[in-house]
Amino acid sequence: MSETAQVLVLGAGNMGGAMVQRLCERGWRVGVVDVDVRRQREAGTAGARVWPDAAQGARHLDADGVVLVAVVDTPQCEAVLWGAGGAASTQLPGQTVMLCPTIAPQDVERMAERLQAQGLAVIDAPMSGGPARAREGCMSLMLAAPSAELQRREALLNDLASRRFVVGERPGDGARTKLVNNLLAGINLVGAAEALALASRLGLDAQRTLDVINQSSGQSWIGGDRMARALQGDWVPRAHITLLAKDTGLAVAMADQAGHPLQLGPLAAQIFRRACDAGWAEFDDAALLPFLLGRTPGDDSPPLA
Repeated sequence: MSETAQVLVLGAGNMGGAMVQRLCERGWRVGVVDVDVRRQREAGTAGARVWPDAAQGARHLDADGVVLVAVVDTPQCEAVLWGAGGAASTQLPGQTVMLCPTIAPQDVERMAERLQAQGLAVIDAPMSGGPARAREGCMSLMLAAPSAELQRREALLNDLASRRFVVGERPGDGARTKLVNNLLAGINLVGAAEALALASRLGLDAQRTLDVINQSSGQSWIGGDRMARALQGDWVPRAHITLLAKDTGLAVAMADQAGHPLQLGPLAAQIFRRACDAGWAEFDDAALLPFLLGRTPGDDSPPLA
């Protein structure tokens, strides 16, 4: 296994781990840093070189390599870049940092400014589509970076995502676009779960009702995808409820800062927070349905379907 990597992935969880597998399969030399031993083992099995911390990983990154940040939030981004053993402490000018988490636009701007001051290129690149699509290379990336930098990283971006949307050059615009998208996703998911909860209370067959919705004007992708799992009692986390709680909260804060009043967004964010407070935080966001039905984690009631 090569000592040097072309791509160093910081965070090999659901999305980061899927990207690691994809890149290894496509022939990239990949380094990985993650605190979870199981994720480390999975990355090693995929063919990646696992490093104990980001600084060591960055020391073994090609001179024109890419650090791909795939952690959850701003504090984790700052920790893996500038904390003890952070990657940015040993990165070389000319290398690139791809910021893939969904975080506040002002945090992206601030981190991009700091990285650029070190001579590093930055791609604001929040991702969407879930682990299965990331694994197959058909997820979406919302990209904000200079066109020359995107062209320089075209081969990597091609292997990561078949759906790439260049939304601008300003760092933070990728984050803004992602938060707008996730706000609507959250609203759609709350609406779908509320509608199926009502159908259940009315004594309707929930699966037949979902079949109607999926072929009618009430259809949404996230509603159909999540509610299909919910009706089978499948709460295995692909995207934790905490993530949409975070993202809808960030979107509401972004709207407040822009002076734009939202109507449905704050309600959706409140419902996700309530679900987290009720013990559903670490379950898949499909679990919004049993939450709205008044169930609790561990409830052994049969699935609705």
